[in-house]
Amino acid sequence: MRCTTLRIGLTGGIGSGKSTVGRALAGNGATLVDADVIARQLTAAGGAAVREIANQFGDRMIAANGALDRDQMRKLAFDDPAARLRLEAIVHPMVAREAMRQAEQADHAGSACIVFDIPLLVESGRWRQQVDRVLVVDCREATQIARVMARNGWSREAVEKIMAEQASRAQRLAAADLCVYNEGLSLEALGSMVTQFAARFGL
Repeated sequence: MRCTTLRIGLTGGIGSGKSTVGRALAGNGATLVDADVIARQLTAAGGAAVREIANQFGDRMIAANGALDRDQMRKLAFDDPAARLRLEAIVHPMVAREAMRQAEQADHAGSACIVFDIPLLVESGRWRQQVDRVLVVDCREATQIARVMARNGWSREAVEKIMAEQASRAQRLAAADLCVYNEGLSLEALGSMVTQFAARFGL
C-alpha cells in the first residue's frame, strides 16, 4: 500500500549531474534510494547477484576479489546486446526489490520525501507508476560526453555508445514533470536550484 510520502523519480543521462542532484536533495532532508549504489552492492564480493552472474556468464566475469569484473562485463555488454539483457534480467529485479525495501523503511520512519535515483527510469517503463513526479536532470549531449570523458577517462566512442543505449534527451524531457537544466552552472548554483526544488517537495 502506498503511503502519503512524496515519491520523486530522479533520472538523467550519463554525465548529466543526476547523482549530484540526488546527493543535494538528500542534503536537504530527502531519503535517497540510489539504484546504482544498490546494483554495486549486489555485484560486490558476496553480493546477492554474483553467484547467478557467474552461473550465466562464467567465472571469467568475476574478479579475483569475488566481485563482478565491471570492466569485463561492460565490454561484453557493449559487444553483445543480448548479454546486456541477460545481465539486466538478473540484476534489475533485485535492485527493484531492495529499492522498495528501503522505501518502505523510509515510509515507516516518517520521511517526507523519497527520491529514487534511477538511471533507466524512462527506459524501464515500470518505474513511472511507482513515483509521484519525475525529475529529469538535463544538459546538452556535448556536455555529457565531455564530463564523462574527463571523469572516467573513457573514449568519446565509449561514451557515445552508452548514450545510444539510453533514452534520448527528448524522451527523458517528454517524461519529465520537473527539470533541472544543469548547463554552465557552478556547484553552488546547482545546489541553490536543488534547494528550491526541495522546498517544493516539502523539505
